[in-house]
Amino acid sequence: MAPPSSHDYAGDIDAQEAWALLSADPKAQLVDVRTTAEWNFVGLPDISGLGRRVHCIEWQSYPTMSVNPAFAADAQAAVTGAGADKNTPVLFLCRSGARSRAAAVALAGLGFTKAINVAGGFEGDPDGMRQRGHINGWKAAGLPWRQG
Repeated sequence: MAPPSSHDYAGDIDAQEAWALLSADPKAQLVDVRTTAEWNFVGLPDISGLGRRVHCIEWQSYPTMSVNPAFAADAQAAVTGAGADKNTPVLFLCRSGARSRAAAVALAGLGFTKAINVAGGFEGDPDGMRQRGHINGWKAAGLPWRQG
């Protein structure tokens, strides 16, 4: 299977750009596509200060990591239920930006014109010690988050 191209979704932004977009557009939505275990043990972005909550919808389910067949429909229902429409920015976040890119492509396939991947994700790329959370991503950017 070929990797998604930039024509399949609205593109990538980093965590700081994601926060700026969420701050500037009160309708913009954030969807965290990691697993329940990741949300509980690694933490979650906290956008409550912006008057919104993160939509937690698994792209893949642990431990099999099979793709959630209801993902696109569930994501569409969650973001439209929160006031978004197909032209509202919908940002997707995972650990490092790979699953969230696929999720952005899935929602773009339903006609969402601003389905955006947060490159670097929540934890970012591993550093020289193979640890995440120090180079890029939501946590490394010092953005608000909370433990599961």
